Amino acid sequence: MLAFPLAAQQSMPPAPYAYRQLDDPAQEAAAQDLMETLRCLKCQSQSIADSDAPMAGDMRHQVRIRIAAGESPDQIRGWLTQRYGDYVSYKPVVSATTWPLFAIPILLLALAGGVLVSRYRRRA
Repeated sequence: MLAFPLAAQQSMPPAPYAYRQLDDPAQEAAAQDLMETLRCLKCQSQSIADSDAPMAGDMRHQVRIRIAAGESPDQIRGWLTQRYGDYVSYKPVVSATTWPLFAIPILLLALAGGVLVSRYRRRA
């Protein structure tokens, strides 16, 4: 009885544009470029362009229909980030939630540099 919802999810047909390209080559190229920079939320180590997960297929479908509707890749990335969070993008922007990703490496380098300088001065 508990397995019925899981079986129902697996039997759903894929979204139409999950595995079908757009007719316009320029639009398809823009969609492919964007899909390479978006992370599959189920696989987490693959882009949605490379993943065979059903959720990645749904995300590819959304990217393609929004590109075909005339939205820019930045607008689509913003919509997906708003919907799924900053983790969906391989190219995060500096925001209130992501600034530690950018600040911590700089602080660690400054700390390591300070330790090296202090040790050099003690020896000299």
